[in-house]
Amino acid sequence: MRFRITSLALLTSLTLTLTACGGDPAAAPAAEAPIGPPVGDGHGGVGGAAEVTEPQLGLTTVDRAGTVTHLDLLDESVREVGSVGAPDAVTTDGRYLFAGTAQGVEVVDSGVWTWDHVDHFHYYRAEPRLLGAVAGRGPATVATTNLSTSGGTGVFFAGSGEAVLLDTEALSKGEVRERFRLETGPHAGMVVPVGSFALVTAGEDGAATSVVGHTADGEPTGLEERCDGASGTLTTRVGAVIGCADGALLASVQDDELVVERIPYPEGTTAPRATAFANREGRPTAAALAGTEGIWLLDTRERSWTLLPAPAPLVAVTAVDDDDEHVLALAEDGRLLVLDGEDGSVLSRTEPLVADSLAAGLTPALIADQQRAYLSGPVEQRLHEVDFADDARVARTFETTTEPAFTAETGR
Repeated sequence: MRFRITSLALLTSLTLTLTACGGDPAAAPAAEAPIGPPVGDGHGGVGGAAEVTEPQLGLTTVDRAGTVTHLDLLDESVREVGSVGAPDAVTTDGRYLFAGTAQGVEVVDSGVWTWDHVDHFHYYRAEPRLLGAVAGRGPATVATTNLSTSGGTGVFFAGSGEAVLLDTEALSKGEVRERFRLETGPHAGMVVPVGSFALVTAGEDGAATSVVGHTADGEPTGLEERCDGASGTLTTRVGAVIGCADGALLASVQDDELVVERIPYPEGTTAPRATAFANREGRPTAAALAGTEGIWLLDTRERSWTLLPAPAPLVAVTAVDDDDEHVLALAEDGRLLVLDGEDGSVLSRTEPLVADSLAAGLTPALIADQQRAYLSGPVEQRLHEVDFADDARVARTFETTTEPAFTAETGR
């Protein structure tokens, strides 16, 4: 999953240090020894990385001063990766962190990733490092795929209207390389990578009005689709999603051609539109808030929307999309709710874990993987690991010495 982590309040510039306090000692397996060198092209391996037998999951955080720290969830070790400029937003694809700073977008490689071969996976570990910056002006929107060693990563600068497609394979080798940079005019836009193509928004009066197809080299394909107020994107196993005022676009590559399908909202709906999507990485169903009225679930496999009632005032949601169709929601009182994806009923809930952060106007990161959920508490200076399938049991809590302004689960 690729997800956007919202800006948080001013933090100190102290180094982030994390230690486990209580919890389940069996919550994560011990780190596995490497099983050999990378297996080569087609399996996600790159030079200098070791293939290992288990996913190398971690929580990579950035504080307001820009200090990047990585917590290994397997052995609970902590290391400082380095520093970027003071960030106002961070996006991740599960390996890289893209931090919006005064320099543009600075790229951090966490050094851990998973290669998805659909029926099996490959896991890698390398040295984390800072890769450099993509120059640009104004707030940046970053759109990623589920692959961290191939394809592209989109960066759009609202202030200048510059649309940039980065070469993700080059990132995996330590180089920030642009496949194209297009001038579109200032607006709140995005560049969405789709296989060997990309969709770039066109805008009027500062807002996106349509998406235009381009090859990875920036040449127009002739495809253009209306998408008023384009906002929110992620890539599922089915294709890339873009939120529009009347529903969503689903983009994929079929027979080597870029194809876009429209998934309209149910007829007669009056619920607010979805403007940001979140899910367990790669799964076909994504969740989004429907304003304060409910939760939108977008099933990209079925090309359908479902509107669930909100059981309480909510600030964030994500779809686990497991066999039990769990949906996770962060309530305004700081509790993590585990919901039934069929009817929105509450299956279990935690105690208020991040109430102080929410009271301060901050939005904690809410992340789901196959087995656990992770919730950051900036003001509380804690990172929580929750077993959502076991009555929302808090399995581990990690104390931090500074506020974790931006938190990403890496190694996915």
